[in-house]
Amino acid sequence: MSDGEMAPDAVQWHMRAAACELLAFTLRYPGEELAEAASSGEWAEAAREIWRALGVELPDDWAQGVWDVDVHSLRAEATRLFVGAPEPACSPYEGYWRAIDDGVQPLMFVNPHSMAVERFCKACGLGQPKGTNEPLDHIATEFELLQYLASLEAGIAEPPEGCPAAEGLPEGGAGAAYRAFVRDHVLAFAPRFAGLLEHEARLPFYRASAQLLASFLAQVKG
Repeated sequence: MSDGEMAPDAVQWHMRAAACELLAFTLRYPGEELAEAASSGEWAEAAREIWRALGVELPDDWAQGVWDVDVHSLRAEATRLFVGAPEPACSPYEGYWRAIDDGVQPLMFVNPHSMAVERFCKACGLGQPKGTNEPLDHIATEFELLQYLASLEAGIAEPPEGCPAAEGLPEGGAGAAYRAFVRDHVLAFAPRFAGLLEHEARLPFYRASAQLLASFLAQVKG
């Protein structure tokens, strides 16, 4: 193996990091960058390439119509789906889904599942960006965490200053932390989130996003 080549396992972790990055980009509140990527076809092309590298072939008609968007239509639909007035059509917070499972009233920040996510993130050296008050159990933020852990395991990133080295992460390593977080948090709610998102979405972009998420989760679970 030459100096410029990556070991097969590192390549797989690199692709997982890329998939998590795309899902985080897709599921956070949309801006001009996402609208441009969707309307130009770049988003769908990147998804096909990454998913193929992970061994998942998306259907030929999977991305049909996703390019027919602009930032205003994306934001209107994201607001209806993920923010709502008074309730979102499809809550993006793990704590909401887990509270429903527990038969209790969902409360942001103070439910035990959201707090567990916050503790896990802090154990990885990550927290809320300054000036924000967004709960860390938002599905896009959870995928940002997974992107970080997969990037460490792939060897394409280093812990920022002040963050734990790999052996100081939960479960004793980046890959092990990734698997634990997927098992204990992401798979506990994200498959149902994906199903409801596909059902509720009015824009082809968000239906395709739900299918993309579901296919990734099925590959991870398998």
